[in-house]
Amino acid sequence: MKKLGKNHNGYHGETIDIRAVLRDVQLAAKQAGWTSESFHTNGDFEWLAYRRRPKIKSEPSPLLYISAGIHGDEPAGPLAALRQLRENKWPANIEIVLIPCLNPVGFAKNWRGNGEGIDLNRDYLQPQAAETRAHIAWLEKQPDFALSLCLHEDWESHGFYVYEVNPENKPSLSESIVRGVEKVCPLDLSEIIEGREAHGGIIRPNLDPRTRPQWPEAFWLIQNKTRLSYTLEAPSDFELNVRVNALVAGVQAALAAYFPISSNL
Repeated sequence: MKKLGKNHNGYHGETIDIRAVLRDVQLAAKQAGWTSESFHTNGDFEWLAYRRRPKIKSEPSPLLYISAGIHGDEPAGPLAALRQLRENKWPANIEIVLIPCLNPVGFAKNWRGNGEGIDLNRDYLQPQAAETRAHIAWLEKQPDFALSLCLHEDWESHGFYVYEVNPENKPSLSESIVRGVEKVCPLDLSEIIEGREAHGGIIRPNLDPRTRPQWPEAFWLIQNKTRLSYTLEAPSDFELNVRVNALVAGVQAALAAYFPISSNL
């Protein structure tokens, strides 16, 4: 697998019909027995959060959160969400909430931001966009999450990498994630990624979100809903199916690694 060399000063790869993808997501979720909840609308777009209840109801169930599609030029995330709903392979005793697309308007316009050009993943400290405000309002009604996974792409990267935000030093999933992904997608082994020190495709930033003027979704989550968050970054300059494979493999590896340690989180 090699980089395509398409991306110069931005993403110039494949696009998707987000309306068709979201229709397929809705059908797959229904067939798999997931429920859905709407938390925002804009024109013909409806923001839906899907929920899978655990099959083993007699045991305490950790609640996991997965989101995708916050940038309209990162198509692998919604497609990865769709594939996982179709395959429907999840640990039996885990409850999951999944938002397959946080920025459908951006996808329809084929650009990174929302309809007004706001980068939603920099809008979670003092939210300006209606989408962000609606998302936060919905999140505030949810129980705490044991773990959050945010699915992304990076148009500049040389391979897959993962951000871990783990302020309480809980058992890490990062090594399991990259081991799972490297079977289907190259890793970015750069020592510096996005201006941060990296090791083997893993970034563990030493940061205090309170010092940052702009918050991504993961910062809001780590401050309000979870103490363990991973942002999975697929390399946008590879074929789309490779990026989807990478995100699916990363999620599945995280869940497989999380399952035996879930009682400790």
